Amino acid sequence: MAKILDDISRTFGEYLLLPRLTRRDQHIDRIDLSAPLSRSLNGAPGSLFINIPIVSACMQAVSGVDLAVALARQGGMSMIFCSQSIESQVEMVQKVKAHKAGFVVSGANIQPDATLQAVLELMTRSGHSTIPVTLDGSSEGEFLGLITDQDFWEFEDDLQNLVKDHMTPKAEVIFGVEGISLREANRLLHRHKKDCLPILTAEGHLSALVFKKDYVDHQKHPLELLDEGKRLRVGAAINTHDYQERVPALMAAGADALCFDSSDGFTEFQMDGLAWIRAQYGSEVVIGGGNVVSAEGFDYLAQSGLVDFIKVGIGGGSICITREQKGIGRGQASALLEVVARRDAYFEETGIYIPICSDGGLANDTQVVMALAMGADFVMMGRYFAMTEESPTSKISINGQMYKPYWGEGTARAQNWQRYSEGMSSRKMMFEEGVDAFVPLIGSASEVLETTLHKLKSTMMNLGSDSLKTFTDQAIITLVSEQSIVESGTSNVFKFSGNRDVDESDWGN
Repeated sequence: MAKILDDISRTFGEYLLLPRLTRRDQHIDRIDLSAPLSRSLNGAPGSLFINIPIVSACMQAVSGVDLAVALARQGGMSMIFCSQSIESQVEMVQKVKAHKAGFVVSGANIQPDATLQAVLELMTRSGHSTIPVTLDGSSEGEFLGLITDQDFWEFEDDLQNLVKDHMTPKAEVIFGVEGISLREANRLLHRHKKDCLPILTAEGHLSALVFKKDYVDHQKHPLELLDEGKRLRVGAAINTHDYQERVPALMAAGADALCFDSSDGFTEFQMDGLAWIRAQYGSEVVIGGGNVVSAEGFDYLAQSGLVDFIKVGIGGGSICITREQKGIGRGQASALLEVVARRDAYFEETGIYIPICSDGGLANDTQVVMALAMGADFVMMGRYFAMTEESPTSKISINGQMYKPYWGEGTARAQNWQRYSEGMSSRKMMFEEGVDAFVPLIGSASEVLETTLHKLKSTMMNLGSDSLKTFTDQAIITLVSEQSIVESGTSNVFKFSGNRDVDESDWGN
């Protein structure tokens, strides 16, 4: 007969944290939120860290180029979805990697014999007001000069005039030579009071551009997640069907981490994929596996020695119906607590530390905090980011409120049938494991993250913690009763919004 566990499948909302001693020397601005994304041995640092403990989900409605850039600017990482062609996923990764901190590959260039009308159209299309002029009109062509919106007047000059007659020629342009440091490039901008500095190769070809506005912007984003080449970091999802073609293309595109996108990672299919990738790339690539909800699932992936981080969670996402459709899953808090306990025991046994990602089941900021307190190294979220300006879906107005479409990778809309074919020759989807819905638009990713991270730091202060590691070590967690949950909210008060007179007859109602 089936084995029945004694414990209850619990969610984050059933727990509270007890405060610990807050020290005088603590300051919220000095709290370290960095988290490991790669395995480590005997306490030595791993090869990849993120600066905030948040990644975005491998979903069509979530992790597009704009969100990947916005999240990396804040210190986190996106996992570009794999429910698309290899070519389109590679293109998305390349676009994120093209965002180089300080040094920017020019995305709008023109030839000297082009007309001012062509320049104007290029400026309108690209949003750039400074356009490099190269011999062949490419981003790597021989540099001849610059033309800006200050070099001609749209309604005064003849727009059939040629660029070469209005541009600032190379001889009059302040530029840097490839190999110059970003600090020195910014010094040149400052010294010569310029907004843009072209960077040229030794042969005189355009290599990159450095902008004053990017320097200012970088100062506002000190946690930017960058690789060794000062490019933004980005992850990419993979599946168990075409990894032999998809992984090499993603690695060539510069993906910083790979992550198997599966509702259930306790499978030989995923193990085959992990083994193949390691055989091809060794320790060069960071790979995430999962999802699992038990110590047994953790051991299967961890003991292989192939996985860097493991995702925990089945059926807890806001648009996931795996539990309803298949009767498989577990309350996210119970799953996380068991896997974290096994992860810690595994570390004691082997000296190998494997980061844990809590994926799904996070309804609000408080539950993000609770997941990290319970031992998750970082969390993966979908709905949270689907509601932001930068998510890849279009806005829609419903009764005067702005919404964005949001659907799961287990829906027919996601067109990701290969994950659900289960080895069958037919690609027909027999049932869905997700729903198609709308979520309210709530603002930019930077705005919502600012609030979430401030709440997290504030809670860490309450527990006397300066890092996520000490936060977990010092956390004391208590179960709450149904009445305690009621007590946690507002009660026995009259709530109202806006400015209006309150009559004493309202009191007590």
